Amino acid sequence: MHAPAQLDLFDTAPLAPPKPKRARRTHPSVPDAPAASVPTALLRAADWILLNSSGGKDSQAMASLVCRLAVKLGLLHRVVIVHADLGDIEWEGTRKLAEEQARRLGVRFEVVKAEGGDLLARTVARFVKLKAKAETQARERGVDPTAMKVAPAWPSSSARWCTSDLKRGPVRTLMTRLVAELGDLGRPVRILNCMGQRAAESAPRARLAAVEIDRPASNGKRHVTTWRPIHGWTDVEVWKEIARSGLPYHEAYDWGMSRLSCSFCVLGCEADVVLAARLRPKKAAEYIAVENQVGTDFKHGLSMRNIVERAAALDAEHGELRRPPRGTAMARYVGKKTTREYLARADRDRLGLAV
Repeated sequence: MHAPAQLDLFDTAPLAPPKPKRARRTHPSVPDAPAASVPTALLRAADWILLNSSGGKDSQAMASLVCRLAVKLGLLHRVVIVHADLGDIEWEGTRKLAEEQARRLGVRFEVVKAEGGDLLARTVARFVKLKAKAETQARERGVDPTAMKVAPAWPSSSARWCTSDLKRGPVRTLMTRLVAELGDLGRPVRILNCMGQRAAESAPRARLAAVEIDRPASNGKRHVTTWRPIHGWTDVEVWKEIARSGLPYHEAYDWGMSRLSCSFCVLGCEADVVLAARLRPKKAAEYIAVENQVGTDFKHGLSMRNIVERAAALDAEHGELRRPPRGTAMARYVGKKTTREYLARADRDRLGLAV
């Protein structure tokens, strides 16, 4: 396993007592609220239209919709699709698929990647730091350091450091580069940051605003507005847009996955992670090794070892998974006829590209 070798990238010395956090100040030029919420007005006001693509169905449908609107407004040249490359923890071919989708939409494609190791390496490094911190605090209190409980190192719904470290941070670095490309406009550059998040995915996402100012990402040089174009869409609407666009989608959906990005998402449902363990047993074994190192379960109350056991039981009962027919996922939502038309179009497009 490669994760321990990456730990040299992290400082594992005992932590000094934490310094009081300073209140974050937002540049006075950053507006309190978006100037508009109408899609056409949002697009026209933007200097850059940044589409975040995980390669999954929601970001794919979002990109298709926004690019369609941008074409009508003559603004496609302002659109950039960005993919945060998560390395081997994401499904094979995800980055290549996101690039292919961008190429077919006729827009610029950028890849960002966090430095300092993937999620597994960062989880181990985080554990080392948390353990050192707990031991330091124990010594200061005159308590046995070995008796101190170490905080969980894995990301969770209440500590989503995986998103901030592996996605949001690298994307903001790209924003800085895009601002520099435009030079001095005599005002802050306006970035419309588009996300494929939907209310139907979870209660926390249902509470998100469709349009809002991203104050942490904004400063005196750029004003960032977050837009969730398909926030109110259903699964059916998402798949209809994919069928209409003709863009290829990831085969993990045909296998039965309900979401993409990380193969083993700590926020994913149990059915998804069990299916992922059946499809990626070697990667699941790496997660077990990290669980052993950090002393806590991958998901709260559900260890990767348990997940692998359930996957093995399903294989024993039903046999190993067999590749499903193309279009299996889409047919569930838009019907077989529309799916056949989509696949025929995809094959024609593939043939045309080959020629």
